[in-house]
Amino acid sequence: MRFMVLVKANKDSEAGVMPSTEVLTAMGKFNEELVKAGVLLAGEGLHPSSKGARVRCEGSKRTVIDGPFAETKELLAGFWLLQVKSKEEAIEWIKRSPFQEGEIEIRQVFEASDFGDSMTPELLAQEDRLRAETAARTKAGN
Repeated sequence: MRFMVLVKANKDSEAGVMPSTEVLTAMGKFNEELVKAGVLLAGEGLHPSSKGARVRCEGSKRTVIDGPFAETKELLAGFWLLQVKSKEEAIEWIKRSPFQEGEIEIRQVFEASDFGDSMTPELLAQEDRLRAETAARTKAGN
């Protein structure tokens, strides 16, 4: 099972305050544990919302809204993508994270099999092809 772990933003992350060496060291140690256990698929910090944008979709209309965004508690500062056996295992890993304050959300990622009959053999083949292309590009450093 894959789980997206969403690290919520706070006043400092939204202000662009960079973490201290101590925080980066603790985070590096935690990420090292995730890698050694074979559960980390990806993980990154995000720039503040002032450097971001949102695209609102209404039918065929697309509206771009530039950051910053007001509701800090609803914004993200980073993420991990974990491959674990259960939600409980994901929770146990995140309880060990070095964060001292804030909130971290854990959400299961859909797998192709979760879509039932809607995932036709053609769509499944397309999904497999796209994943293979993405992995090849990542491996090649593109």
